[in-house]
Amino acid sequence: MRRVNVAVRRSAAPVTVNDDEVKKQRREDAEPGNEPKPGLRERKKARLRQQIVETALHLFRQRGYENTRIDDIVHTLEISQPTFFRYFPSKDAVLREVGRRAFARQAESLKAELSVKATTEQRLRRFYETLGNVTEVGRPLWQAVILAGAMDPVRSPELRGAEAATVSLLREIIAEGQKNGEITCDFPVVHLAEFMEGLFNTVVRQWAVDLTGPHKLTERVRNAVEFFLRGAKP
Repeated sequence: MRRVNVAVRRSAAPVTVNDDEVKKQRREDAEPGNEPKPGLRERKKARLRQQIVETALHLFRQRGYENTRIDDIVHTLEISQPTFFRYFPSKDAVLREVGRRAFARQAESLKAELSVKATTEQRLRRFYETLGNVTEVGRPLWQAVILAGAMDPVRSPELRGAEAATVSLLREIIAEGQKNGEITCDFPVVHLAEFMEGLFNTVVRQWAVDLTGPHKLTERVRNAVEFFLRGAKP
């Protein structure tokens, strides 16, 4: 019988780990922006949540909020009611998600205004004109959002963070206006921001219950901004 020579592999030399390198890697992993990417399961859940919101919005616009049932949403998406309820406890919760996203878009618009060179007047006019146009174009949807209190941080506490972020950016714009001598310093920035937001919210709420009023929403918003700017002159 032939002898078979079997080569025995020697084990690799032990790897030396540098403690400093390990600590550095841990610090880098902990830094913002270096979080691990969500797994497939999380991505699928996020995708379905987005699909539920988009489908609900389509039906709200098409049929009206009151005439849209959860059954309509799940039937369109071909999912079960228990699946829907794993993401949203009610139809109103979908509407509050719409409100939260609206605050997020407002915050992005205000950040964009702060990133460009412009007067306070130009920034406020541009921001609120865009806001008024978007709201008026999607009138049935935004009427439901407003009447349901889906953007009211008092009635919907989960929106307080999103609303506070938006108001904080508005304060930055007004504070810069005070610094440049465009806005009066007789009142604190926090109060001036509240005045402007109060004017806008009152106009929109009134419009939501009186869609056949004497003026379009965009005109009402334009007048509210003009009133604020005249009163806020130094």
